[in-house]
Amino acid sequence: MIYLFLLVVILFTLVFLFIKIHPVFGGNLSKEQKEEYSRLENYVNGKFINQIPTKMNMRVSDYLSMMRDNMAGRTERNPAGPIPVSEMDWKKVNSEEDSLTWFGHSAFLLSINHKKILVDPMLGPVASPVSFAGSKRYSQNILDIIDELPSIDAVLITHDHYDHLDYPSIVKLKSKVKHFFVSLGVHTHLIRWGVEEKKITKLNWWDEIQFQGLTIAFTPSKHFSGRGIFNRDATLWGGWVILGKQTRFFTSGDGGYDAHFKEIGEKYGPFDIALMEGGQYDRRWSWVHMTPEQSVQASIDVKGKQMMLIHWGAFTLAYHSWTEPIERALAETKKAGVRILTPKIGETIPLDRDLSVSHSPWWKNI
Repeated sequence: MIYLFLLVVILFTLVFLFIKIHPVFGGNLSKEQKEEYSRLENYVNGKFINQIPTKMNMRVSDYLSMMRDNMAGRTERNPAGPIPVSEMDWKKVNSEEDSLTWFGHSAFLLSINHKKILVDPMLGPVASPVSFAGSKRYSQNILDIIDELPSIDAVLITHDHYDHLDYPSIVKLKSKVKHFFVSLGVHTHLIRWGVEEKKITKLNWWDEIQFQGLTIAFTPSKHFSGRGIFNRDATLWGGWVILGKQTRFFTSGDGGYDAHFKEIGEKYGPFDIALMEGGQYDRRWSWVHMTPEQSVQASIDVKGKQMMLIHWGAFTLAYHSWTEPIERALAETKKAGVRILTPKIGETIPLDRDLSVSHSPWWKNI
């Protein structure tokens, strides 16, 4: 028995040291930063909280049912083969017109007001702190796209989960990015990874700034954060409003459906396009991710003239089939009379012209 105890202690110590030493887990707030945040309404007892109290604990029966679901329907949760990435149209990417290029999941490049904005640039191969575990990308490794990207005026991060804030991507990107905009606390990760603090702007919910002719605002979402065992909710989460001369843009970040979408619509809407998360949902964590139907309603709430579904098409993080989110979203937009865009991964779509174009259901051919 004593040997088993010692083994457990050794394993725990090794895991603890790995988390403390490996940079992938990011940084931690200083005592002074925690004291500063303690004066905020959305920071209580050393943690950020949602606008509406949210209990995120699951029952034992939930964990047992997850174990059962993990063994069933595995083939449907991943594509039959690798998803092809469209050949990048660099002429469109580098043109002066407003455009959007989706890289799968929640990563995309926004060209607006002649500026290049990367949001949640998770371009690495696995949504995990280690390469041997976690969900692997459906498509080929797209980290090399970073080498071909033009100079990036700004990177915006919605929160610090691995499928949104990717260590290999940031390390590869940081030398060609002029500025980073992050939620409170996330700067600690970037600084540990070699980003200069003077290149980082930290925002709380509803903070709004002017950046090279753009209005950028950080908006609430109902979610959580954390990259390790000991830093749950140590950093903030949310979505982004980006307002240019011709394009009014919104992306939700991760989060469950709630009243904050109507607040965002009243304050900043209407939007020419709204990117809404609507994948990786489950009844057991309905408070932190939307179903596709809720995503469509959220796009209506924020007054989006058209929507695009994100948080799907790159990783399996839930138990539904990998194409279920877009199929359900399409059905709901048809019923609700909402226009939806479904670009291929790597495809660049113009935003400063009529977007009422039909996109083929490319996922059916995988």
